[in-house]
Amino acid sequence: MDKKESWDVIVIGAGAAGMMCAAQAGQRGRKVLLIDHGRKLAEKIRISGGGHCNFTNLHCAPDNYLSQNPHFCRSALTRFTPQHFIALVERYGIRYHEKTLGQLFCDGSAQQIIALLQSECGQGQVNWRMPCEVQTVGRNEEGFQVATNQGLYQTQALVMATGGLAVPAIGSTPMAYQIAEQFGLTVISPRPALVPLALEPETLRQFGDLSGLSLEVEVSCRKGRFRESLLFTHQGISGPAVLQISSYWQNGDFISIDLLPDKDAETWLRAHGSSRVRIDNFLAEVLPRRFAQQWCAAHNLSKPLCQFTPPELRKIADALENWRIRPSGTLGYNKAEVTLGGVATEGLSSRTMESKAVPGLYFIGEAVDVTGHLGGFNFQWAWASGNAAGQAV
Repeated sequence: MDKKESWDVIVIGAGAAGMMCAAQAGQRGRKVLLIDHGRKLAEKIRISGGGHCNFTNLHCAPDNYLSQNPHFCRSALTRFTPQHFIALVERYGIRYHEKTLGQLFCDGSAQQIIALLQSECGQGQVNWRMPCEVQTVGRNEEGFQVATNQGLYQTQALVMATGGLAVPAIGSTPMAYQIAEQFGLTVISPRPALVPLALEPETLRQFGDLSGLSLEVEVSCRKGRFRESLLFTHQGISGPAVLQISSYWQNGDFISIDLLPDKDAETWLRAHGSSRVRIDNFLAEVLPRRFAQQWCAAHNLSKPLCQFTPPELRKIADALENWRIRPSGTLGYNKAEVTLGGVATEGLSSRTMESKAVPGLYFIGEAVDVTGHLGGFNFQWAWASGNAAGQAV
């Protein structure tokens, strides 16, 4: 530990953002060391998108991100767009396809994206220490000193790319937050995002046996509104619509679910107001039958459609378009795809990701208080923020 190696740049964290940053800096001629504590490289990339890596989204824009400063992400995203990463993917001959809503996936394995990033780092002559445990980080006259179980390293520029707290099983840590606080930066309290929601016991009693059933809905909460599928689970609700809205939901909030997003429910019900069909059977024409039956039972609706008065039909229509559920919580970091919150953007340069108060200290990727919607947006933020820092260090 007496011998100290010196580097122009040290990047801690060899995930999506970290490898992108290291590659960019190395290809600019910087002497780069990339440190990661994991035994397997980029596990979060490997498991993403069902193993096919949803590596970006064609429709990426600042509106697809949550942050206490919603404009912060604009600079990095403008300078490294989905088209820039697509060009990189195509240069490596990786075949891909658009799934839905602009989401791009590898035709083959997510391992192709990891190999791409490794190759880019190789072109920048990036040096690796992995697995390597960071023990302490300190500041001195020469910059930053990083003590690890493999030695002592000195650098002018230190980039924290250690991510957030989601998916602890693959080695997530709070290191970025700890380093930020050590150097006086503000950290917005992290919480799970893009995560299934648990239901209160009474609601779960009514709908818990529908596990595995899905339906297309429009879900809203606070400023979030998403039309995608909802999936019932043994513990509550999931599916793309719920994962999306979970980033907006806060403890105690109701979420509103429009069960008939393609219809004006009242007009539709009144147009069939003379029908002798019982209402649950009528709703089963457009909703999964088991759900229609249990939803009607929960709302004490059992008569034929023709026996409801116009005011009653209006009330039913409102319940169909605005079914209010109050989740009891999320399923936590184990089931979350990303972390909401992180290092406050007010303390960082939006152009370089460098700390305003601590020159030479950078934060990128999920560690920062910038959280994308579901569908490739978080990877695009990793590429864009990694590029921004990599061009600056």
